[in-house]
Amino acid sequence: MTGAGRPARRRPILVVTHSYYEEDPRVRRQAEALAAAGIPVDVLALRRPGLPARERLDGVDVHRLPVQRHQGAGIGAYLAEYAAFFGRVAFAAVPLHARRRYAVAQVATLPDPLVFALAPLRLDGVPLVLDLHEAMPEFFRSRFPAASRGIVRSTLLGAERASIAFASHVLTVNDALRDRLIALGVRGPKIDVVLNSPRSDRFDPSAHPSRPFMADGRLRLVYAGALTPLYQLDVAVEALARLAHGVDGPALDVTLDLYGRGDAEALLRERAEALGIADRVAFHGRIPVEEVAGRIAAADIGLAPTRRDRFTDFSLSTKIFEYAAMGKPVVASRLPTVERYFGESLCYFEPGDPASLAAAARRVASDRAYREAAVAAAEARVRELSWEREAARYVALIEELARG
Repeated sequence: MTGAGRPARRRPILVVTHSYYEEDPRVRRQAEALAAAGIPVDVLALRRPGLPARERLDGVDVHRLPVQRHQGAGIGAYLAEYAAFFGRVAFAAVPLHARRRYAVAQVATLPDPLVFALAPLRLDGVPLVLDLHEAMPEFFRSRFPAASRGIVRSTLLGAERASIAFASHVLTVNDALRDRLIALGVRGPKIDVVLNSPRSDRFDPSAHPSRPFMADGRLRLVYAGALTPLYQLDVAVEALARLAHGVDGPALDVTLDLYGRGDAEALLRERAEALGIADRVAFHGRIPVEEVAGRIAAADIGLAPTRRDRFTDFSLSTKIFEYAAMGKPVVASRLPTVERYFGESLCYFEPGDPASLAAAARRVASDRAYREAAVAAAEARVRELSWEREAARYVALIEELARG
């Protein structure tokens, strides 16, 4: 207590993210969890045109720096964007720290070396948390396969190791990524896993009118996420055509609602047109995080089609958690980390195979007992992995670091 009988003011936390804060569910959940615990939070993030340079959102002070994403661009554009944001963060963090005296600073990746932009804070004794959303070397190999070999790959691995060594503590998003880091030589006690599970108050089935399965005789598929080649929505469109044209069985009245944006949109539109199903595929663009649950509630099946490679072998899509939390059956690519967490509570298909995806959707549509059992099992798993549990662990970790 202070001399006036008031609780001592808690020192704030700085969070840095190379993303648009309002569109980054993980960073938002973390920042809001800290704010809800009474810890002041400042966020340094990218700035989309039309948004203010500073804004207070749900108790979090968001500082938007004048750098924008170049999704789908070449490697040169990515590096230029990373360098610009690095410089802006380094320039902004020091005066903020001089005023605010941060207890802990956290950097969300990619890119991993962004943590070095906070070197002055580290030298001043501020613990740095590196939140590894993805494996940077594997991401670049997946995104730029021709350019991520030899010396480039060695450089990426070296940058990853140096960033981890510089950080005081490391977070990552699932056990598979933690195992990968330990195999690279990172000490186990330095790493904690904070899952990307959704907030139960934001993804609450009772808060939205839920569509009974195929209530009007139409099978409504939904996808909420980025429209990029990593997520094989071309495979989903091909599967939709197979279902609509009755290639593998009776023709179904089926539609696909896509919520998101990305560099694959033009090709997806062209493919849907070529297959004669353009009227069955709706492109809604990016929607606010707060609206996603309602759109899922209005669908029948949630899709999580992901390409399989070394990068996605460590992936656990947040979309799966969101669909399952809303009580919808999930048709997902068969990936090792997804199976590790969800077992047989999802209906899997082989990545890259439209016939396999169509068969999985057809099975969900035709087998009520299987569908209801899968939904119940996935819902139970999401409850076990709830964000409320993860948030409590995350806040406790930050508070421990803040105590030094």
